[in-house]
Amino acid sequence: MSIIAEYGTILLALACLFGFFMAWGVGANDVANAMGTSVGSKALTIKQAICIAIILEFAGAYLAGGSVTDTIRKGIIDPHMPLLIDNPHLLVYGMMAALLSAGTWLLVATHYGWPVSTTHSIVGAIVGFAAVGISTEAVIWSSVSSIVASWVVSPVMSGTLAFMIFMSVQKLILDTDNPFKNAKRYVPVYMFLVGFMMSMVTLVKGLKHIGLPLDYSQSITLALSIGLLVMIAGKISLTRIKEDIQADKEFHFSSVEKVFGVMMIFTACSMAFAHGSNDVANAVGPLAAIASIIGSGGEISGQTGMPSWVLLLGAAGIVVGLATYGYRVMATIGTHITELTPSRGFAAELAAASTVVLASGTGLPVSTTHTLVGAVLGVGLARGIGALNLRVIGTIFMSWLITLPAGAFLAIVYYHCLYFIFG
Repeated sequence: MSIIAEYGTILLALACLFGFFMAWGVGANDVANAMGTSVGSKALTIKQAICIAIILEFAGAYLAGGSVTDTIRKGIIDPHMPLLIDNPHLLVYGMMAALLSAGTWLLVATHYGWPVSTTHSIVGAIVGFAAVGISTEAVIWSSVSSIVASWVVSPVMSGTLAFMIFMSVQKLILDTDNPFKNAKRYVPVYMFLVGFMMSMVTLVKGLKHIGLPLDYSQSITLALSIGLLVMIAGKISLTRIKEDIQADKEFHFSSVEKVFGVMMIFTACSMAFAHGSNDVANAVGPLAAIASIIGSGGEISGQTGMPSWVLLLGAAGIVVGLATYGYRVMATIGTHITELTPSRGFAAELAAASTVVLASGTGLPVSTTHTLVGAVLGVGLARGIGALNLRVIGTIFMSWLITLPAGAFLAIVYYHCLYFIFG
């Protein structure tokens, strides 16, 4: 009697538990990417951010989280290795170890307030168990090297964009004789960019799974239309914001920041939906692979349908993680790297969204965490190096370097534990 036939129900129950734990880690650590800037710039309170994120992360994860997924996450393992075909239970143990390992590392990182990449946590874990538990030939190393390259590319790209966007805000609005009047003149243009970029993030990252057969040019056309609608709606809503002379005496840009505060809420909502749709796969991809292998009695396929209960479990885990522990990483992104105002937070989120869109179009795997931290750094640099908290930045970079080896080491330990228990 095969191990899968004998222990299938127990293994699946444990896999669901580990998958929920990993999704909890995604919610607790990664959702701060979507919400940290809005909270830090005081456009939203922590409670408001959590409420918005719960609804939109869940919607993104459940509605657009993937009907079909590469079960061997991001093509890192060759599923046609003779050893795996003869012993499918090894892949089940490995995927379970990867979920538990990534979840453990995210718990540690969140406790210390480090924004780390959930994608890199799960990639490190899968590489670790595959290289040690199966063989180094089972790992498709070219996929791993392109993921490693994205560590450098995504923060540099988003940081540069954020720097340029915030410098344009300073030149056109903040450093002028009448900032409020210029804000009303130029902000609709930024609103168009926000509407366009956020639609592109959602269409490219989010809705590709739910049977909307849009190619890249159709997505651009639809996003341009949405951008124009947002610009028109924004222009109408701006007429209601009146200049507060009294508040401007205390803080020169008080009225201007109110204008940007409105946009921050919109960018936060869009980023939360796109993030939920994109990153839920980190938690449910391995779980879907395990469910597929156990359900088919040990058959390994490169792709499998995503059962709706798996998506539901992942979405629920993300929401619980955000509500219970998400505030720690939100504080790091929002307040500890550099002081954010709505105009700075807006520049960071627009740059992060633009980087995600450009990367999706070129097929480059990027981390939302690295992209957003890079964007916040870019905004800080626009005000001079003194505006950055270099100690916090050093700690974040160290946690990024540790993520892959930590995920790999923990996965190897858990893999051997599972092998020892079930044989």
